[in-house]
Amino acid sequence: MSTDGSPEPGEGGAPRGGRSSAAGSALEKSLRILEAVTAPGGPHRLAEVTAAAAVPKSSTFRILASLAEQGFVRQDGDGRYGVGPRLRGLSALVGGGEPASIGRILDELRQATGGQTVHLALHSGQTITYIRKLESEQPFRTASRVGMHMPLHTTAIGKSVLAHLPEAEVRELIAATGLPVRTPRTVTSAQALYAQLAEVRARGFALDDEENEATIRCIGAAVLGPGGRPVGGVSITTVTFLVGREEVESFAPALRAATEALAPLL
Repeated sequence: MSTDGSPEPGEGGAPRGGRSSAAGSALEKSLRILEAVTAPGGPHRLAEVTAAAAVPKSSTFRILASLAEQGFVRQDGDGRYGVGPRLRGLSALVGGGEPASIGRILDELRQATGGQTVHLALHSGQTITYIRKLESEQPFRTASRVGMHMPLHTTAIGKSVLAHLPEAEVRELIAATGLPVRTPRTVTSAQALYAQLAEVRARGFALDDEENEATIRCIGAAVLGPGGRPVGGVSITTVTFLVGREEVESFAPALRAATEALAPLL
């Protein structure tokens, strides 16, 4: 308390400047935890993050769980915490965080498929987020853009991600988001989606056949991280009145080669 009986900043109520001291404290803790997670030598154990961030263990665990749910942090099978796909995506968006070889791999894929549009997206919670888009050499443009969040069940990348997630996690995602309609061809039945995901695992790629956007057909494959967990994926996007389904499926070998080359870079 101050001498006049009013609360000091941090004691309760609003501090000078009108911001909540509790919110400021939570933000500061989260930022310190993110700094600790991204420190060299990662992924890091909970005790290491707690010590580096100087945040109580219970608070660190709770904040890490929230960051992991949002895709900023990733927890591996040994209980260690590392950089998540959403944080990597932000790094790529602001520049300087993406190896030049990523752009080369994507451009080679575009050339190998006759100049079709190529997307690179990262998985983040209930969506994928585009972090790179190489426009088609054709005089047609899709509505997608870098930074756009897209559903998992309607996109080729999203379905390729779902196909490599544990079944229980897929069921939780469907229960949380449902299967909203994007076009008349969108898959809205959970059983039909499960059947598609089994087919994706068998073939190694997924198709979006006008399920997300009319006249747009895509083929996508997952980029797999440690332990085979998908971190995102790559898609080749075509317009239906120029490229037939068989031709789109013929892009699969080049697509899978690109995702394998990208895996160590994401």
